[in-house]
Amino acid sequence: MGMAKGWTKGSAVSAAICAVSVGLATSVRAQSAPEIFKGKQISLVLSAGEGGGYTNYARAFAPFFSAYLPGRPTIVIQNMPGGGGIRAMNQLFGNSPRDGTALGLVHSSVPFAPLYGVKAASFDPRQMNWIGSLATASAMCVAWAKSGIKTWDDLVKREFIVGGSGAGSQMETLPTMLNNLFGAKIRVISGYKGGNEVFLAMERGEVHGRCGGLVSSINSTRPEWFPKHMIDVPIQIALERSKLFPDVPAVVEFAKDERVRNTLELVLSPQAMDRPIVAPPGVPAERIAILREAFHKAMNDPGFIAEATKQNLEIDEVPGEKLAQIVARAYAMPPEIVKLANESMNLTGSGVGE
Repeated sequence: MGMAKGWTKGSAVSAAICAVSVGLATSVRAQSAPEIFKGKQISLVLSAGEGGGYTNYARAFAPFFSAYLPGRPTIVIQNMPGGGGIRAMNQLFGNSPRDGTALGLVHSSVPFAPLYGVKAASFDPRQMNWIGSLATASAMCVAWAKSGIKTWDDLVKREFIVGGSGAGSQMETLPTMLNNLFGAKIRVISGYKGGNEVFLAMERGEVHGRCGGLVSSINSTRPEWFPKHMIDVPIQIALERSKLFPDVPAVVEFAKDERVRNTLELVLSPQAMDRPIVAPPGVPAERIAILREAFHKAMNDPGFIAEATKQNLEIDEVPGEKLAQIVARAYAMPPEIVKLANESMNLTGSGVGE
């Protein structure tokens, strides 16, 4: 191979020496870094059932995450649906190892369940260790095209039947909020194990649609739905319109006053931390730092980005430190705003998981 134009023999030798020095430094760091996860297995507990968007994200991300962890542990994905994600969070908080070998990829709405007094939520998200979030996302309602539900006006005038997976899930809290704050006529059929089952129910004609559905979930599991106009989006449950749906109103546009707008800000906090990864409380700080660094490197790995693109997985890194701030800010909201948000979603006293 010829020498690049403008390079001298001396500069090439200097570059070679520099490369060797960098290589040696990297080798020394690799050897000195304790391989704390070598020969170990990390359980990645998903708060959703198999076959949906959570599973697709986990399978795509796990190999790259493992590659950046010292010792390259095996990551085993475990689906633990139930209670709209609360079952998995309870497990992580109360019955999981505190050494970094137990992690959760959970519903973004779940950390806020204790704030609203959901009885089944026996965890404190402020004590847990947030590693990072794979995406951010705006929620929306989607309706099967044959249902005849196409606009926000339809949701206010006609019954819209949607599927849900438990009172702690956005698939139930968000449509309830739309009913209570804005007068929508949405009826939730509960009992589905996860979003993928609701999508199947839409295809079978059991329900009209789903609220709390995400573009990423649809594109990764039903990539033909949007291009073939098999579904409609009557409303975006968000603080602003998405660039993907510029003609579909965001629900904040119908807020009557500042109190309702503040309530929406609290209710929609989960949108800033979609598909978060969390560790139990009590994991040593140095291990959390290692997990967060590996998360950051994996999220920016060209291989993972390519895989996410291939599978139509929307990714948008949110650092663990920011997740902790989002949770802390929500728990510091004025009681009257929490009360209105609580009442609008009908969460207080929920017996989810009991």
